[in-house]
Order: sequence, then C-alpha cells, then structure tokens
Amino acid sequence: MTPLDPRLYLVVDPVHGPPDPLAVVRDAVDGGVTAVQVRAPRATGLALYEATVGVLLALRGSGVAVVVDDRLDVALAAGADGVHLGRHDLPPEAARRVAGPEPSIGWSVTGPDDLDTALDAVDLLGIGPVFATATKPDAAPATGVDGLRRLATAVDVPSVAIGGIDTGNAAAVLAAGVDGLAVSSATAAPPTRARPPGPCA
Repeated sequence: MTPLDPRLYLVVDPVHGPPDPLAVVRDAVDGGVTAVQVRAPRATGLALYEATVGVLLALRGSGVAVVVDDRLDVALAAGADGVHLGRHDLPPEAARRVAGPEPSIGWSVTGPDDLDTALDAVDLLGIGPVFATATKPDAAPATGVDGLRRLATAVDVPSVAIGGIDTGNAAAVLAAGVDGLAVSSATAAPPTRARPPGPCA
C-alpha cells in the first residue's frame, strides 16, 4: 500500500470529468502531483469501482497514492490506498475498524465542529473550502486563509487545503500551516511541470 504524500493532491472525477481522465491523471503526476483522490459523487458503485481500478492501473509503479472519496467499500474492493470521508459518511473510527491500520483515512473539515471526531483514526485532514469554488457550489462557507490557519494548527494531524486554490493564492495558503494543496483536475491540467511545494511535514 502506497503511503499518501499530500503536498500536491489532485481531485479528479474519472466518470463525469475530463474526456480522457487517465491521461489527465498521468500528466498531472508527471507535473508533480503527489496524491490522487477519485471523486465521483454521482457515479454508481460499479462505475466508481471501475474508474478507481483504472486510475490505480494507470499509476502503477509511480509511487503516488490513490484514495477514494466517501466510499470505503469501493476503496477496499478496488485495492486503493485509502479513503476520504466527510460528515455524511462513515465516522473515521468505524472506517478504521473495517479497513485496518494500513489504508489512509482522510476527514473533511469545514469548521471547528468537524474536529470533534476521533482524530486518532485520521491520517489527513482536508480543510476547506478556503475560497469559493465552482467545483462544489453547495459547500460550506469559505474559511479564508485566517480560518484555514486556525483549523490547521488546532490539532496535530497533517492537513491539505482545498477550494479555489490557484497559483495566485497558493503561497498564502501554504503559509497558513497546511502540509499540502488540493486541486481539481481542471486546475491541474495541463501540468506546469512545477515540483510539489516543499517537503511534507
């Protein structure tokens, strides 16, 4: 199982997203992406499973971890490296009991109330949206950089910032104390060939 390096974390929908999602994923990894999350909230379980297997095969040998958004069952069935959960999914402690110690378990944080879960079962916090984003128009209100800083430094768990992040604000977001940046496939492609921002904390 590949350890998750969150420095540059790509979120991609291989079911309803770009026309050639596997090419986007491969190009993004060539350009410096260090982790990939498969997120397809409108997909059936079968479609999500098949898409995840496709991404895993495309990245075999790359050293880049692949995680599945929301669906622990699909992540385990496909042999993914982890799962990313939110308030409407399994609690992290329940997911850990099922998954065992090896898979990465991520947890979405939009405010202080999301820090009341069993964080000892969590390997990574996804904090945001930092800025308003068209990718998730129904998301919680944006935290802004100040809110991001408060959440990232409140607990001793690695974190990745998500939501409206681009080259114009990436430096300020990283300075808030997160370990990495999450970008959508639309943001990551075509790759810039820039390397990931700094070593993982």
